[in-house]
Amino acid sequence: MCGRFVSTSTAAAIASYFGATSSIDSLGQNFNVAPTHDIYGVVADPRGNDTVQAFHWGLIPSWARERKIGASMINARSETITEKPAFRDLARKKRVLIPMDGFYEWKPGSPDGPLNSKGKPLKQPMFIERIDGEPLAVAGLWSTWKDPADPEQRWLRSATVITTKANHDMSVVHHRMPVLVPPTRWQEWLDPGNADIESLSDLFTARNDNILRLCAVSTNVNSVRNNTPDLTTPLSG
Repeated sequence: MCGRFVSTSTAAAIASYFGATSSIDSLGQNFNVAPTHDIYGVVADPRGNDTVQAFHWGLIPSWARERKIGASMINARSETITEKPAFRDLARKKRVLIPMDGFYEWKPGSPDGPLNSKGKPLKQPMFIERIDGEPLAVAGLWSTWKDPADPEQRWLRSATVITTKANHDMSVVHHRMPVLVPPTRWQEWLDPGNADIESLSDLFTARNDNILRLCAVSTNVNSVRNNTPDLTTPLSG
């Protein structure tokens, strides 16, 4: 899965990197992005122009009665996005790239290692980023929603991160990982005129291309209240 990540770029910097435009205010640096936070996403308009938009992390289907459903839709499994009612139409026409500096995952602890307050092996948080320091372009889906109980409310954009079976490097930490889209496929993924999700399905197989670095980091990241640059600092030793 993907439940926390890092986003420190400005909207303008993201637009420049993806060859897009942006007219939104920057969201500010966030070293511990969590579900329900606002995040950046790159989408294509009907004319094929890429733009940077802000999204609520946790997809809220247009037919949802309440906003809180989004908290359970932060991730979408690539294996079932064409089947689930909340995702199948979006997979054909509302795809997004979610830029990340890197993401966090928790490695299972050893039975003979440190224990948590419940007496269970303490999980080790890991920070995963590109070796070359470039942003990750993560595949996602997006939707718009308006509270049926408040017709005057503005439309809310929301998004979910698509996950897949972990590649070899990630499998030592977790059995799932975000779908990473290489630059050569960005336009194909975003193209609103391409409703053939099967033509993109090869992206859902995580490649073993050795572009990721996995580093153990402080357990301070466990609390969403902590949001400082040192959260991504590798532990010594």
